[in-house]
Amino acid sequence: MQLALAAWLALSLLAGTGAEEMCGAPPDPPVRSIPAPELSPEERLSPHMPESLRCDACHAIAFQIEEQLRRAEGKVGRKALSESDYMEVLERSCSQGWESYGVQELDGEKRLAGPGLPSQESMSVMVSGGPWPGRLSKMCHGYVGERGETQIYGAHRRGPAALRELLCHGEKGPCAGSKAGGPAPRKVMQNEL
Repeated sequence: MQLALAAWLALSLLAGTGAEEMCGAPPDPPVRSIPAPELSPEERLSPHMPESLRCDACHAIAFQIEEQLRRAEGKVGRKALSESDYMEVLERSCSQGWESYGVQELDGEKRLAGPGLPSQESMSVMVSGGPWPGRLSKMCHGYVGERGETQIYGAHRRGPAALRELLCHGEKGPCAGSKAGGPAPRKVMQNEL
């Protein structure tokens, strides 16, 4: 009997018939297909951040500025930085690589995703790289130029909420008029009326 079993096993291995075929293969795991967000020509090609993503971008920029300034203060024992130091930190904040940011689609709405932004759905595809790092850097430099290093650093010293308020939620901020820090409502263009 053992000789017959050994012969059958050897023949079945040579023939490619294994235990899976004899007992039935385990069922295939369910296949999940998650499409990448479909980007409009503006979202793919424009050098500027699309209007619908500017509020998210502003929050990402405020987070990065806050983190860089907090680290720099930590190196000097939580003291206030000198003007030359915080100007250098702000320049470095805006010139950093922004590769960890990209766009995800959540419930049919495109949102910027990355550090400092609300967690997105774990089962989604993020389109990163491409124009996003350059757009974020350009916006960051624009905020520093418009508001000034001294005003930004003063807001940082009052806390993260003050910095977000200054950059994102003020009268002309990209989040003005939006609820809970979400993206601002889409503006109707003159030619659409």
